[in-house]
Amino acid sequence: MTAIHEGSPAPEFSLPDQDGAMHSLSESRGTWVLLYFYPKDDTPGCTKEACMIRDAFPDFSAVKARVFGVSVDSVKSHKKFAEKYGLPFTLLADTGKETVHAYGVWGKKKMMGREYEGTLRTSFLIDPEGTVAKIYRDVKPEIHAAEVLKDLRIFLGGAL
Repeated sequence: MTAIHEGSPAPEFSLPDQDGAMHSLSESRGTWVLLYFYPKDDTPGCTKEACMIRDAFPDFSAVKARVFGVSVDSVKSHKKFAEKYGLPFTLLADTGKETVHAYGVWGKKKMMGREYEGTLRTSFLIDPEGTVAKIYRDVKPEIHAAEVLKDLRIFLGGAL
């Protein structure tokens, strides 16, 4: 696996959303994409992050930026999560873990002294040409949406 860094091409993916419809990165060419990876539907940090992005969604839409949330949860789990919190963006089910591995966001985690493998909370801001413009590691759910929007403003020359 090649390490992804800012300036490298974003790996292609083809995953089902919360309604079972397939989505790929290439279908978003020509627009900015926030591809955010999160550990698990309907858990405290993931819910906070999703709701903060939901609340900022009009700002993402204003610049025609697409938002994809990705976890290894099922389509059914995503549908329940999206409906419960009124999420207006696409959640992608990576049940086979191909995409988390392609983006290098599957790894060792620790919680309450226990070590296990899981999705590392990481996001990628992908430019309209499909290049990784910015990588956000160790994302703080409370401030992530604002942080990405601030960077989008910079990339767009203040057009937000």
